[in-house]
Amino acid sequence: MEEEAGVRRWIVDITRWRPSPDQFDAAAALLPSHERPAIARFVKEDDRKRALVSRLLQYSLVHHVLRIPLHQINICRTPEGKPYLVLKDCSAFPNFNFNTSHQGDYVGIASEPICLVGLDIVSISKPQGETTTEFISNFSSYLTDHEWNCIVRAGTSCEVLTEFYRYWCLKEAFVKAMGAGVGFGLHRLEFHHEHWTDISIHIDGEVTKKWGFWLFKLDEMHLASIAKGHPEDAVSSYKKALSTVSVTEEQLHSTLESPEEAFTLWTVEQLTESME
Repeated sequence: MEEEAGVRRWIVDITRWRPSPDQFDAAAALLPSHERPAIARFVKEDDRKRALVSRLLQYSLVHHVLRIPLHQINICRTPEGKPYLVLKDCSAFPNFNFNTSHQGDYVGIASEPICLVGLDIVSISKPQGETTTEFISNFSSYLTDHEWNCIVRAGTSCEVLTEFYRYWCLKEAFVKAMGAGVGFGLHRLEFHHEHWTDISIHIDGEVTKKWGFWLFKLDEMHLASIAKGHPEDAVSSYKKALSTVSVTEEQLHSTLESPEEAFTLWTVEQLTESME
């Protein structure tokens, strides 16, 4: 299916990329110099790879979608760390925004032309040194009673763990779409669903129709979620970075009713070639 204008869902499996030090440095050299210290500060190679690929995805996607020359792309971050594109004018995509996520084997990015978009990737890793119940109990204060009951009744310990990560993934995608920081109260959010379709959110006990959510199974050990919603729900620092766009009910409904397509898998080599 042809990609909708301004809508992208890209993902990279970093385990498939085993660069030599020179190859890593060559890929990093494609980025603006101010981006490189944030990559170099990581000690572990996998963490450096995730940080590098996350930035390659951002610049490659903006270059690919908006046709902006790489040296003219200006990506900044809010005080909460949310990346955003500084764009003078783009009538075709009046509120173009994107979000990245990385955990485990995958790094991903999602973009939207009008609505806010949030992406979260989770790795369903078994707890070390504690039971599944003990592990998820550490997060109970971030879950509502309804969510907790759904999780603990999911079945086997593996099913319980997966159920927990589904809720966690959705909460993170919503918060990231808004541009909120780590201090946002995740317990204020409650998700309802029909077998993990028709997912809806209650905020402080009130259901909202301004948001849509989708879950994806990337493989046996990784999940991804997409959150799309009204730009008016962005936190103040992020709202300042966005265009002042009036989103009609028809536009919002059309975006939230559109089917979510699967992610497109990219290799790091494809990303770097598209930037050269």
